[in-house]
Amino acid sequence: MKYLLYLITLLALISASSCGSENSWPEDIEGKKTLLTAKKDSLRTIEKDIAKLVSEIAKLEPNKEKPRELVTLQKVEKIDFQHFIEIQGSVQSDEYVNASSEVGGRIIDLRVREGQTINKGALVAKLDLEAVQKQIAELEKSMELAVDVYERQKRLWDQNIGSEIQYLQAKNNKERLEKSLETINYQLTKAEVYAPSSGVVEMVNIKAGEMVSPGMPIITILNTYKVKVVANVPETYIKAIGRGEEVTIKFPALDTEKRARVTRIGNIINPANRTFEVEVEMANPKGLYKPNLLAIMMVNDNTYKDVPTVPIEMVQQEVSGRSFVYIKSEGADGSFAKKVYVKTGDNYDGKIVITEGLIGGEEILVDGARVVAENALIKIQ
Repeated sequence: MKYLLYLITLLALISASSCGSENSWPEDIEGKKTLLTAKKDSLRTIEKDIAKLVSEIAKLEPNKEKPRELVTLQKVEKIDFQHFIEIQGSVQSDEYVNASSEVGGRIIDLRVREGQTINKGALVAKLDLEAVQKQIAELEKSMELAVDVYERQKRLWDQNIGSEIQYLQAKNNKERLEKSLETINYQLTKAEVYAPSSGVVEMVNIKAGEMVSPGMPIITILNTYKVKVVANVPETYIKAIGRGEEVTIKFPALDTEKRARVTRIGNIINPANRTFEVEVEMANPKGLYKPNLLAIMMVNDNTYKDVPTVPIEMVQQEVSGRSFVYIKSEGADGSFAKKVYVKTGDNYDGKIVITEGLIGGEEILVDGARVVAENALIKIQ
C-alpha cells in the first residue's frame, strides 16, 4: 500500500511542477536547452520509478490474474513446396475444314445445318450436273463419228490405200474423245459432296438452289474432338518450361482443371511483347472445351524440398522492413507471444517459404497475431 501512496504522491508532484514552473522558464535559448535536458533526466528517473513500482505491486498481488490476449495457433509445417506461374491462354482448334465441290453446279439438296455433328464421309450436298450430262451426250455423239471414221481409215490403211497421216489423225481423234469422255464421266461422279472429316458444322456458306464453282466452300467443319491451349509466356520463363513437361490447365468458366503435357514450344520471341508461344494439345470428346474459351496455364518454375512454410498473412513487417512472426513460447507466467525475425522466399496459393528464422514444428500465432505485442501473455483459444 505504501508503494501505491508513493506513486500517487510522485505523480502529483510531477503535475504541480509542470504547471507551476512554466512561468519561471528562462527566456534565452541556452537556458531552455538546459531546462529541457534536466526535464528529460527527471522523466527517465520517474519512468524507472514507475516501472519498479509496477513490478513490486505485481509481486505483492500474486493471485491477481494477468490480462492475456486470445489467440489461435498453427504448427509450422515442413513440406515440399512448389511455386507456379499462371499464364492466361485460350482454347484453339486447327481442325477447320471446308467441304467443297470439285465441279461447278447448282445445289439441289443440302443435307446438313449449322451446329450439326457429322462424321467423316457423310453426305453433305447433291449437285445438279445437267450441263455435264449434256457435255457427255455431245461427246458420245462425236465419239460415234470418230469411231466410224477411224474404222474406215483403218480398213483402207490395212489395204495400203490412203495416206498414213489420215489414219493417224483418225486414230488420234478417237483416242482424244475417249479421254475427254472419261474425264467428263469422272466429273459426273462428283455430283455428291461428302464431309472430309468428322466434327461440328460451324458454318453453312451456300444455300440449296445456289450455284457453286469448283473449290468454293459449301460448309465449314470444326473438329472439336481435339483442341489445344495456346498461351504467350514471358521470355523470362524460357528455362522454366520445356516440351513434354506436364502442366495444369484451369478453365475458370467450367470450374475445372486438367493436367496435360506441352506439345510445342515456339521458336521465336515476339518482339512486341517479349513472349514465346506454348501449346498444349488435349482430347475433347465431350466438346466442353470450345475455341476461344479462357484457360489458365500453370507452370511449375521452382520446387523446394522439405522447407518450413507459413500462411503469407502471418508474416508481418516492421517500419524498417524486417519481417517477423509471433510464435508461442513459455515463460514464468505461462504462454507468451515471442517475436521471431524471418527471411522469406517464394509464395504461392496463400503460403510462403521461410528460409531463415524457423525450422519447422513451431506453433505460430494465427488469429490475434495482428493485435498482440511482443512478449504479451496469450491464451490459446
